[in-house]
Amino acid sequence: MDNNHDRLIRLAEVIEIVGYCKAMIYRKVRAGTFPKPYKPGGASSRWSLREVNDWVASVKDAA
Repeated sequence: MDNNHDRLIRLAEVIEIVGYCKAMIYRKVRAGTFPKPYKPGGASSRWSLREVNDWVASVKDAA
């Protein structure tokens, strides 16, 4: 797989992709219904682009 298909993205990009606010994203993470962030630099949170895209696809499939 090409490395460009999966990279760690910032919260701002997650918000743009899924259309949820920060609070809703973290609420869904706590509920186990959204991919958990990675902590590559201690306090900073990053999400896997592939995991976020897979989540979007699963939501579309369930609709």
